[in-house]
Amino acid sequence: MQLTAIEQRVIGCLLEKQSTTPEHYPLSLNALTNACNQKSNREPVLTLSETDVQEALDSLVSQRLVTLDEGLSGRVTKFAHRFCNTEFSNLQLTEQQRAIICLMLLRGPQTPGELRTRSNRLAEFNNVAEVESALNALINAEYVTKHPREPGKRESRYSHLFADPQSAIAVAVEPVELPALTAAELNELLTEIDELKAELQKIKQHLGL
Repeated sequence: MQLTAIEQRVIGCLLEKQSTTPEHYPLSLNALTNACNQKSNREPVLTLSETDVQEALDSLVSQRLVTLDEGLSGRVTKFAHRFCNTEFSNLQLTEQQRAIICLMLLRGPQTPGELRTRSNRLAEFNNVAEVESALNALINAEYVTKHPREPGKRESRYSHLFADPQSAIAVAVEPVELPALTAAELNELLTEIDELKAELQKIKQHLGL
């Protein structure tokens, strides 16, 4: 299973909303788009159009990972996942494992501590050791991988193995949009640069360079 970045977000949102707001599940295209673009509990924050989400849904339906209720008598079409824990899915997870995969689909690589803190609405973990136990089971099933511990960090991060590698690269190099500067701000920045150049020149003269 190799999901694009948007497909991962869609599946993650369907898993999340099924647990946190079951009264509104399955989700309409509009509700699912809003869920994908949430500013909280998402990493990175995306700005997807309904067309973007619909294209991902079409792909997921073709992969038999999402099913749709086309709606009768004018009702809105709604979407449900078949990703795991359904009679149609080979992927059967415990509640804790399901919560971990859901969070990774929504927020990328995370530490056991982060997973425990963020999972309170999805599953119950009494301690970090329970998170690590669930992670080890997912690693043994080849659904999750453990990354080398980063310098200065106390815990290693873990990520799921359902991603399309090319999609992961595309997200990683996505350009960051910087805020536009006003003319006044630009002039102020240029003035600061000139002042720094002057200070550097004085230092060089003092050092005889």
